[in-house]
Amino acid sequence: MEPRWKQLKNDAQLRKNLELRAKTIAAVRAFFDARGYLEVETPLVVAKPGMEPHLEPFQTTVRDPFGNASEAFLITSPEYAMKKLLVAGFPKIYQLAKCFRNGEAFEGRHNPEFTMLEWYRTETDYRGIMDETEALVKETAERVLGTKVLSWRGETLDLGQPWERLTVAEAMRRHADVDLDAALSDKKILLDVAARLGHALPAETAWDDAFFSVFLNAVEPQLGKKVPTFLYDYPVSMAALSKPSARDPRYAERFELYIGGLELANAFTELTDAKEQRKRLEEERALRQQLGRIDYAPDEDFLAALEAGMPASGGIALGIDRLVMLLAGEEDIRRVLAFPAGVMFQDKKA
Repeated sequence: MEPRWKQLKNDAQLRKNLELRAKTIAAVRAFFDARGYLEVETPLVVAKPGMEPHLEPFQTTVRDPFGNASEAFLITSPEYAMKKLLVAGFPKIYQLAKCFRNGEAFEGRHNPEFTMLEWYRTETDYRGIMDETEALVKETAERVLGTKVLSWRGETLDLGQPWERLTVAEAMRRHADVDLDAALSDKKILLDVAARLGHALPAETAWDDAFFSVFLNAVEPQLGKKVPTFLYDYPVSMAALSKPSARDPRYAERFELYIGGLELANAFTELTDAKEQRKRLEEERALRQQLGRIDYAPDEDFLAALEAGMPASGGIALGIDRLVMLLAGEEDIRRVLAFPAGVMFQDKKA
């Protein structure tokens, strides 16, 4: 493989992409600074990472000068620490954080080390975060490119038009002919649709896995193709850190943003009930154990902060690398990173 420094030297477009990346990050900071947000920094090495069952953290050991050793992990997200700052009295915060997820691909939309933009604001919910996200992406495109019109995967995307807001139930009905309300209590509906799509699943398949077999194959590729789409109100089982919907507690106040079929962000009205949060984290831990993932206990300091009283708030995680991909018109994350994982580790496809 050609050394990366040589690729950077010889590939003018790759260098332009990195310049665009720097401009994008500057534009993001300008957006939040103008709105009175405080930029914060939280640890990358922690004792307890996120509990998401399908994410595997990088594991390490922290040693003090006296030889005492403690198990530690690189963060998969700065979420827990930032919520502790909300409890501490910081009402509007954002962070551009390096995050790490083991087992990720070295190409396409993924890299095991990536940059996450997270922000949290008190006295709002996921709809307020939707509004802010739309304003952020539009303003960043205008600052970086001088236009809200993008070229992505051979299509023209106009970010300036009104963005679509679509519930998960509406999307499942529109693109997969699934009645999600009924399927919540009848997994066979999802299994039958998956089979129709050519993905026959055994009867013992978990409900979430059956859902994603349908969603990822029939629904997700259609999202945000003509206009950016906020997909909201996920089944509550898929939103362990989110407040249940006031409209229907079977669903959660969670949304994801899709632009041109690319998932760009994930957001919640934050769950502030410490008892319910503990229950959900323990359920996720049990699933991690079942899946053979690295096992660790929930972050008790995070739960103690919730018990102390986290204010009503909304929060979001947005992938900076993917935003740069959109703005640069690149479909591979390696084209917007100076040193992607594949140039440092084995990458047989590079």
